[in-house]
Amino acid sequence: MGQLADTPPIIAAAMKKAAVVWLAPVGGRAVAAWLLWHEGSAYVVGGTGEQPLTGVEGGAPVLVTVASADKHKRLVTWVAAVAEIRPGSAEWELMVPRLATRRLSAVADAPARWARSGRVFRLTPTGELTEAGDTLPATSLAAPPVSSPATT
Repeated sequence: MGQLADTPPIIAAAMKKAAVVWLAPVGGRAVAAWLLWHEGSAYVVGGTGEQPLTGVEGGAPVLVTVASADKHKRLVTWVAAVAEIRPGSAEWELMVPRLATRRLSAVADAPARWARSGRVFRLTPTGELTEAGDTLPATSLAAPPVSSPATT
């Protein structure tokens, strides 16, 4: 666990207030993800019955976009090093109970289900910012929603 580089202050400040971020593999489509920010890294869980983390893989960098909680505008996009947390590891035992408390509508067996059919990732800032301040886009980057079997 831990940081690869000193976390730039803009990332640390934005992540302390973030409940949801957008994750995009480099060159890929962004997906929304709820998270836990802990000691300089974001932890996310995906898989069966959880949020889809399409394209997020251990060892491959991902872009993390953080929006303002009150104004809903982009604050920063940063590059994360991605590591998959394995069930039974010390980091799993420490972080999964914390993640479970952050999970809205969590069921009691969430950690066991995650161990069977989910994936937990640690996203650690590399120190590289791809968008911040003057480099933030001036236009909407809205995209059509991903197709889903969900109905209203």
